[in-house]
Formats: sequence, structure tokens, C-alpha cells
Amino acid sequence: MKTDNLAVHFVVVTDDEAGQRIDNFLLARLKGVPKSMIYRIIRKGEVRVNKGRIKPEYKLAEGDSVRIPPVRVAESNAAPVSAKLDKVAALADCVIYEDDHILVINKPAGTAVHGGSGLSFGVIEAMRALRPDARFLELVHRLDRDTSGILLIAKKRSALRALHEQLRLKQMQKDYLALVRGQWQSSVKSVQAPLLKNILQSGERVVKVNAEGKPSETRFKVEERFEHATLVKASPVTGRTHQIRVHTLHAGHPIAFDNRYGDSQFDEQLKGTGLNRLFLHAAALAFTHPATGETMHLQAPIDPKLRHCLTILRAKQEK
Repeated sequence: MKTDNLAVHFVVVTDDEAGQRIDNFLLARLKGVPKSMIYRIIRKGEVRVNKGRIKPEYKLAEGDSVRIPPVRVAESNAAPVSAKLDKVAALADCVIYEDDHILVINKPAGTAVHGGSGLSFGVIEAMRALRPDARFLELVHRLDRDTSGILLIAKKRSALRALHEQLRLKQMQKDYLALVRGQWQSSVKSVQAPLLKNILQSGERVVKVNAEGKPSETRFKVEERFEHATLVKASPVTGRTHQIRVHTLHAGHPIAFDNRYGDSQFDEQLKGTGLNRLFLHAAALAFTHPATGETMHLQAPIDPKLRHCLTILRAKQEK
């Protein structure tokens, strides 16, 4: 058993930590402690804020004094993520912008944004291993495992709050590049179709257009046309799971090599391009810097595999 937490200690909440719920605050502080134990020590009054009892939904304010009781944490069998692992070390070269408040990377396809579901680690665990002195690193948003491109990470809780507010108010502009089947109609500039998420027994998430789903909108612009495909810019207005992938399918133009919503015959037509991964890339991101107020415009170049695919398709067009 680990004995790191076998003493009462008091923590004064900083401005950066203010605004979060006490249960989430404790989960971050007491690594390895199960949620059930967190709720138990809150319910029993062992956790106190400013000497008073609180509920799990209590939101912390700057200057609050939090009493954290001694807890016994079972030793985890999971090995810590090593910064020396090739896949982890490679992410260090994917950073496209960093300052004291935010970190932006060009996420490779095939890398999950976080561990779980049989994955020992994802981008966020890897970045924490690469930045062992960083007190705070949290994902601002997510990308599907097979989607590459811009991923934004907050280095301060205040930055995370500000960026989440921009997402909530739809003030963050995200632009993706997708190679889709057939000739996208130039007249279709927006797809508005409600999306309903189903989680199968296997844990797999499947999303369908359904009148009972959540309102969803993606804007589209044709970037380049090829014989059997179109390169489109997709800009999601809402941020639903698999939104672009399902909206392109709904429009009759599934994305190349989408193993869930794609078309195997279309993928076969692209065999000569060397493509074997989902052609969906988060290419650009525009947002207001949480500290300076500056408008940030960041871009992530497509990887060699996608670039090679487009080069082959262009060469075929010229013949």
C-alpha cells in the first residue's frame, strides 16, 4: 500500500484552481483514489472547506482552505508512462505552439487523446510524462483516435475555463480537411442533421442521424476536385461525437478509409494512392488567447501519407 497521503493536510485554493467542483479537485489531487472513496470522505465530513462540511458539487473559490484527510491508496499495477518510449518521445516533435498558458500539438493519426479502453496512454498522459514539472495539463477538446491535427491543451486551470467558455459560446473556429467520395455539390454549404449517440455493449460508440438526437451543424467548402473524390473543408459549428464523419455520410459522401462510416468500394478506388488511414485532419484553429486576448490562428500541416495521396490524385487529374 502507498502511504503518501497518510496525514491531514490543508490546501489553499489558487485563482487557477477556483471554479471547479470539490470532487474533481480531490480526484486530481489524490491520484489513484477511487471515486467511491472520494464521495465517502466528503459525505462523512472528513473533507472540509473553510472548516465547514460541503457537498460533492460544491464549487471552490479562490482562497478557500480545503482540509484533505489521510487516505490509503492501493498501489497501482500500471506502469507509469515513460518519456523514453518512442511513441511518447515522438510527440515532443509534434508541438506547434507553446507558452505559459497553452500547448498545441499536431496529433498523429492512430494516437488516442487519452488512455483507457485497453490503451495504456494517450496524448495527455504522454505530454505529462514529457513535462514532469508541469503542475497542470488538461485537454481543452478532443479528436478521434484516427483523426490527425491540431489539439489544444491548457497549462493552467484559468486557461481551461476560458477556452471551454469559448467552445460553449461557439467562439472557437475549427477547420478540418476531409477527402470524401464522389463530387460534393458546391450548393451544399451546410449540413444540419441531429445526431444521436449509441454506445454498444462492446463500449463502441456509434452515431446516427436521428430526429431525437442533438442539434448539429457542419459547414462545408470545396477545396479541390478529383475524378472520384472531393477534398472539402469541414467546419463544425457544434461539437458532437463523430460529427463530421456522420454528416459527410448523411450528405452521401463518406470520408476515405473511415472504418465505421465509410465505403469500402471508394477505399478500393484509392488503393493506388498508398492511403490506409482515415483522411480527416484538423488543419486550422482560431481562438482568443486566454491570457493576452490576442486572436490566435494556428495551422497544422497534413502528414506525408495524406500529402502523398493528394499528389497521386493530382497527377491522375493531369493525365
